[in-house]
Amino acid sequence: MTQLSLYPEGSAEVLPLPGADLTLLRRPDLGVSAEALLAELLADTPWRQETITLFGKTHLQPRLLAWYGDSGASYRYSGKTYQPLPFTELLESLRKRMQALGGAPFNSVLLNYYRDQRDSMGLHADDEPELGPQPVIASLSLGEERVLYFRPKRDRDLGALDVNLPSGSVLLMRGGTQDNWKHGVRKLSRSCGPRLNLTFRYICEVR
Repeated sequence: MTQLSLYPEGSAEVLPLPGADLTLLRRPDLGVSAEALLAELLADTPWRQETITLFGKTHLQPRLLAWYGDSGASYRYSGKTYQPLPFTELLESLRKRMQALGGAPFNSVLLNYYRDQRDSMGLHADDEPELGPQPVIASLSLGEERVLYFRPKRDRDLGALDVNLPSGSVLLMRGGTQDNWKHGVRKLSRSCGPRLNLTFRYICEVR
């Protein structure tokens, strides 16, 4: 993997995925420790468990979530429209750091809380129209290390990629990543602790 010098906060790796632009920052400067961020966000976030309808049946999503953003930055996901909570002081400070790392503006952040090994995220692409073409997404992981797996949308000959995301790491997804690939988080057969994932993004169609 190619080592970059663009991020003095820590080593960066360009991940080998055809038709995608993925950079993993293992030790970026978050201002405070990953442990402190995890504890504060777990305690202070108004978590919600939403439902999802698959094949005519409604189920609870296997994780908790919260949506924050600038005024009007609503987001539609899995048939639901989420109105943003205003950025907290902590999330605002993280937004500024993610913007510096990603080289792009962000006006919203989705927080996903994986409580244990039973929580997961199905294969999907962040390709909703309100994100615009080839969106830049900065994904911050806190807590238990989990694997984000990538599978091609169309051409199976492109292969696959599994990415371990340690606590405090940031994965930058840019370019054609969402056009060509889906990603998800599997359930685990072993017990594990909580994990938070914060995906910073820019909503183009502000309402």
